[in-house]
Amino acid sequence: MVKPKHWWDLPARILGYAILILVTLSMVIPFIWMVSTSLKPRGSEFSYPPQLFPTSLDFSNYQDLFTLVPFGQYFFNTALVTAFTVAGQLLVCSMAAYGFSRLKFVGRDVIFILYLATMMIPFQITLIPLFLIVFGLGWINTYQGLIIPGISSVFGIFLLRQAFMGVPQDYHDAARIDGASEWTIFTRVFLPLNGPALTTLAVFAFMGTWTDLLWPLLIARNQEMRTLELGLAYFNANTTAYRQTNWPMVMAAAVVVMLPVLIVYIFAQRYFVEGISLSGVKG
Repeated sequence: MVKPKHWWDLPARILGYAILILVTLSMVIPFIWMVSTSLKPRGSEFSYPPQLFPTSLDFSNYQDLFTLVPFGQYFFNTALVTAFTVAGQLLVCSMAAYGFSRLKFVGRDVIFILYLATMMIPFQITLIPLFLIVFGLGWINTYQGLIIPGISSVFGIFLLRQAFMGVPQDYHDAARIDGASEWTIFTRVFLPLNGPALTTLAVFAFMGTWTDLLWPLLIARNQEMRTLELGLAYFNANTTAYRQTNWPMVMAAAVVVMLPVLIVYIFAQRYFVEGISLSGVKG
């Protein structure tokens, strides 16, 4: 055990750990309360004194959620849109990042800077033109209207470009000497060497698409096309309008929405951190 150099090192360390524990509890307790409330019978969520853990587990809220509300359809829509959006971002962003990092063409750096500058434009500004384009194509209430506008990401291109620039030029030259085409170099050299960066982009794309509310609110007009976040918003609004909010069922819906994001992040956490580190220091 390393001895502290000064007498105040140990109290400072204890205080630091205490602050970290308090901050952690402040973030974890709301999630625990959400899961706990989803397992309580209706009417017991406001019992006094408050109970952090229910005395008995009631799974009827989850059963009613998929029976009274078409949450199964919402889940399918969200999973389908998210899967195709993530796959599209990985394909489009990786190809664009390879072009900006390895291919030499006139105005490459200027185009990339101009493209990168669009990150400063809020999505709300481009929302109306994007909606008019989708409306003109007749993609309202369609899966392509929910998927295609999200398959490109300026942040994703920037992230992968930084990672691709970290690959030694010798790998590229050796592949060219062996007669490999640009597509072969891209698919067999750069993509395998940048798995953590691709995983990082996949996690960001998954979280952004799975929890998106604004764009599905404009595109998914019919109930059959709603996503989980949109269905949760409508469900909460309808129950509140009749002043009969079923909080255990609302919390059950929130758990269903949150659980896939949590699972994906837990399994991809190692690659996520590694991808952020590698792509952040290369340039």
